[in-house]
Amino acid sequence: MKYIMALDQGTTSSRCIIYDRKGNAIGKAQREFEQIFPEAGWVEHDPIGIWGSQLETACQALYKAGLTVDDIAAIGITNQRETTIVWDKTTGRPVYNAIVWQCRRTADYCDGLKKKGFEDQWKARTGLPIDPYFSATKLWWILEHVEGARDRAKNGELLFGTVDTWLIWNLTGGKVHVTDPSNASRTMMYNIHDLCWDKDILDTLGIPECMLPQVRDSSCIFGYTAPGIFVVPGGTRRERPATEEPMTEDDGEIGIPIGGIAGDQQAALFGQTCFDSGMAKNTFGTGGFLLINTGDNIVRSSHGLLSTIAWKVGEKATYALEGSVFISGATLQWLRDGLGIIKDASESASICESVEDTAGVYLVPAFAGLGAPYWDPYARGIITGITRGTDRAHIVRAAVEAMAYQTCDLIKAAEMDMNGGGATISELRVDGGAAGDNFLLQFQADMLGKDVCRPSCIETTSLGAAYLAGLAVGYWKDLDDVVSDWQVDRLFEPEMELPLRKKKLDGWYEALDRCMDPHGQESTTK
Repeated sequence: MKYIMALDQGTTSSRCIIYDRKGNAIGKAQREFEQIFPEAGWVEHDPIGIWGSQLETACQALYKAGLTVDDIAAIGITNQRETTIVWDKTTGRPVYNAIVWQCRRTADYCDGLKKKGFEDQWKARTGLPIDPYFSATKLWWILEHVEGARDRAKNGELLFGTVDTWLIWNLTGGKVHVTDPSNASRTMMYNIHDLCWDKDILDTLGIPECMLPQVRDSSCIFGYTAPGIFVVPGGTRRERPATEEPMTEDDGEIGIPIGGIAGDQQAALFGQTCFDSGMAKNTFGTGGFLLINTGDNIVRSSHGLLSTIAWKVGEKATYALEGSVFISGATLQWLRDGLGIIKDASESASICESVEDTAGVYLVPAFAGLGAPYWDPYARGIITGITRGTDRAHIVRAAVEAMAYQTCDLIKAAEMDMNGGGATISELRVDGGAAGDNFLLQFQADMLGKDVCRPSCIETTSLGAAYLAGLAVGYWKDLDDVVSDWQVDRLFEPEMELPLRKKKLDGWYEALDRCMDPHGQESTTK
C-alpha cells in the first residue's frame, strides 16, 4: 500500500501529515518556529527556519508511521500565502527574511500607488485591491531596501517565491522553480484572466520577470525530491520508470514525485470537496478565510472581497470569491502568550461556557489592521464594554465570538456580491484548528442563521494538498473518487432567536466603528 505525504507550511508552524487511500491520517508531525517582529506592524520569518522545520516534520511523520520514502506515492504542498522570499539562485541563501503576509510595512507605498490611480486597473487584472497583504509590494520592498538586490535581480541572480516555491526549490535540490495559479493569484502580479504574470504591473514596481517562478497546474508532476533528502532509516533507491521523461539530471535514482500545490485556503476548499459553484468553506486558523467556489466565473466584488483562482486542474481554472480576516485563531494565541489569561487554546471553550455571555464586552482583533470586507490597514485592536464586573471569562468569550462575527461579515458581503445580492449560502463547511470548538461553531450557526458543517477530518488544508497530489499520480481516479471519502462529523443548526442575534451583531458593528474611527475611517460596517 502506498500513501500520500502532505506538507502543510503555516504561519506559526510546519506540519506533515501522511494520508491513506481513505483520507485517514496515519502519521503526523508538527513544529512551531520563530515569529520575528522587527518593528510595530512588521512580521518576518527566517526562510531557513521554515525549510528546516518542514523537512524535520516530514522525516518525523515517516518515522512515526513506520514508513520509508518508498511507501510514499506523491507529495502535496500547501502553504501560507503571500509570504515573500527572495534568494540567491546559485547559493540558495535568502537575501532577507521572509516578509509574512501579515506584515504592514508597505502600507504607505500602497497608498501612493492608489493615489496614482493604479487600483481599479490592477484589481480588474488581478482580482485584488492594492494592499500590503499581497506579495508584490513586499517583493518591491526587498529589492528597494536590500543593497544591490535590484541589480542582482535584473542580472538573473535572484529568485522570488512564495513559500510553496521555496519548499519545492529546496526539495528538488535547487532544480525546480515553480508555483501554481492559486499562489500566483495572491501575489498582485498575476493576471487571473490571461493566466500569466502581468508585465505592466511588474514594470511599475521594477520587478524583473526573470526572477518569478514558472506557473504550472495545481495538480501535475512538478519535479522529484533530491535523492537522500529525507533521512529515514530503511529507505531504498527508487528507479525512474523507463517510459517517463526525466525531470532532473541524476544517475537514475529518483525521489518522491511532487504532484500538488495549492495555497492553504484554496487547498482547504479542495479538501472540503467544494467542487461545485456556490459551495463555501471557512477556515479558522491563524487568520479566518472564507472561500466560495464560483466555477468558471470571476465574480467582481463591490463589497471588499477578492476574486482569486481556487485551482487549475488540466486546462480549466476554477475561481473563487474570498474574504480574508487577518487575525482569527491568533487572538487565542495572544490571550495565551501576550496576556497570559489562558494556558492553552483548547481551554477556551470551557471558559466561554462558564459565563452566560460577554456582559457587553466586544473584542475586535485588528492587531494588523482589518482585512475583508473593510480593508483598513491602520485600524488597531480594541476591547469595548469593560466594566468593574468584567473578568477573564468575558474577555476570552469575546475573543472567541469575534471569530464568528468576522465570518458573518464575510458571508454578508459574499451574498451581496453574488447574483446581485439575491444569492444565499445555505451551508458553511468549516475547518482549521478552532473548528474542533463546539461552542464556537454553535455560536457561528446562531449568528449566521445557517447550518455549519464540520467534516470528520478538519485537517482539510493538508488533505486538499494530498488530494491534488494523489490525482496527479492516479492515486485517486477523479473528483468523484475524492468526494466518496468526505464525511460529516457534526452539523450545527441555528438555535438563537432573531432579536437576540440582531442585538449581538449590532454591538459588534458599534465596536468596529470605534476601532476605525480614530483613523478617520467612515462607518462602513452597517
